[in-house]
Amino acid sequence: MVLRRLLNRAGVALLVAMTLGATPALADYAADSNAIHNGPCTKQAGKRQVTLDITPRPVKHMQELTFKVTMAPAEGLPSTLILDLSMPGMMMGKNQVTLKRQPDGAWEGAGIIVKCRSGRTLWQATILSPELGNPAFTFNVRD
Repeated sequence: MVLRRLLNRAGVALLVAMTLGATPALADYAADSNAIHNGPCTKQAGKRQVTLDITPRPVKHMQELTFKVTMAPAEGLPSTLILDLSMPGMMMGKNQVTLKRQPDGAWEGAGIIVKCRSGRTLWQATILSPELGNPAFTFNVRD
């Protein structure tokens, strides 16, 4: 009985510490979290402009989405890129979309953003590319 009480207290303390520790980090992501619903979002990645577009809009979970990445300049990049979809501050399992180079020079792929059972909606799409420095875009999905 005493051991159970100690374990419960330790679990609550760990949960509180994790929650408090994650809060400031999540605030950093909020700045551009809804821009993707209005159209493509662009970031500077080294000497390149990287643009992410997700359709259809608004971006919703549990439906097939098309992810399109364009870059300027686009020379020297591979024909395939990986887009990693994750939730800041929460382990959601591996969810990656393979983006293939299209004739128009963009990279495109399809995937699904799963619905988090906690009700959280903040997601991050990171282009996994050493040449680009792994640029990330954050956004909220809608119901």
